Amino acid sequence: MIKSKIDSLKGRRQYSKRLGTIELVFGNITINKGMDRFTLRGKTKVNAQWQTYCLIHNIKKLRNHLH
Repeated sequence: MIKSKIDSLKGRRQYSKRLGTIELVFGNITINKGMDRFTLRGKTKVNAQWQTYCLIHNIKKLRNHLH
């Protein structure tokens, strides 16, 4: 059922947008920032570490946009 949704014309359009929106952020954080694994243990600490990386990513985007 899911494969048929992705293979439809509407599904292919939506899936192609995903590459430019979501996966770009994960790629930047893992490759450019060097975060290929979490260094802390526990759900709360890992969540805080992930949010910190996302915050840094967004601050850099804002800085680049202003320059």
